[in-house]
Amino acid sequence: MDNNLLIQVENLSRYYGHRAAVDDISFELHRGEVLGFLGPNGAGKSTTMQIISGNLAPSEGRVLINGIDLLEQPRQAKAGLGFLPEQPPLYRELTVDEYLRYSARLNRISRSRISQAMQSAKEHCGLTEVGTRLIGNLSKGYQQRVGIAQAIIHSPDVVIMDEPTVGLDPIQIREIRHLIRSLGKQHSVILSTHILPEVQATCDRVQIINKGQLVLSDTIAGLERRMQGSSLIVAFQQRVEPADVADLPGVEEIELMPDKRLRIHHLAEQNPADALVALSVSRGLGLYELIPERMSLEDVFVDITCADQPEQEEATS
Repeated sequence: MDNNLLIQVENLSRYYGHRAAVDDISFELHRGEVLGFLGPNGAGKSTTMQIISGNLAPSEGRVLINGIDLLEQPRQAKAGLGFLPEQPPLYRELTVDEYLRYSARLNRISRSRISQAMQSAKEHCGLTEVGTRLIGNLSKGYQQRVGIAQAIIHSPDVVIMDEPTVGLDPIQIREIRHLIRSLGKQHSVILSTHILPEVQATCDRVQIINKGQLVLSDTIAGLERRMQGSSLIVAFQQRVEPADVADLPGVEEIELMPDKRLRIHHLAEQNPADALVALSVSRGLGLYELIPERMSLEDVFVDITCADQPEQEEATS
């Protein structure tokens, strides 16, 4: 077995009646990766996270954690997992130290190692100064840190986080994203979110789920290449009609814009920019504007998902 392969999800499905909330998805997670699990509300993200964390049984398929089948040997498999649900499982009447000690005992950490495990988790999550404070008196950002600390206190190989920055202010969001990136150096992380900048800020790889199906799996670098776009905005001093540039290599479609500029859609692998410059020079057209258009991550996301919106929002996502 590959020691760097921590999670294998194989042909996973979950049905509610005749509706598939998760529909035959498969993927892997390797050591040191931060995987962004992205999708619109109701797409199946939370259902998938609940199955992987062992809180919900699949209708079909299986999940292997460190090569251990989650259904057949749940205790052994879950020992390698840390889980932060969308609502952190906190006890507001306990202090941070009391809660983390309780979490350590739940994770079967030996008594001799509990203090060390607590100290390590607090240092990772920036909680060393608030150990004696009641959780209920902490800010939302610090409560989220406590939730992350309980997820990593037993040093699991994999940490699963479901919407970890929901409800936080911009400063708290930045701090939690930095924390997630630092966790990725020692643990592998699955981050479920519908917030697009979250993926770019924290993840190495992204998967998009829509209507229960995986519709994209790529590295962040690959996603950036998709965002380069395949269109140009051009403007000439002389009047140029779409037909004048339609036969240039790579040109697929031309839009005449209201200000007489042209938007030229072209093949991704065949950019006609050089040909446009040569045409302008040879015919004296006075090319004075040539701008490549760049897609945003939101554009990519909408292109992939909007054509196949789920008819009914999933209750658990």
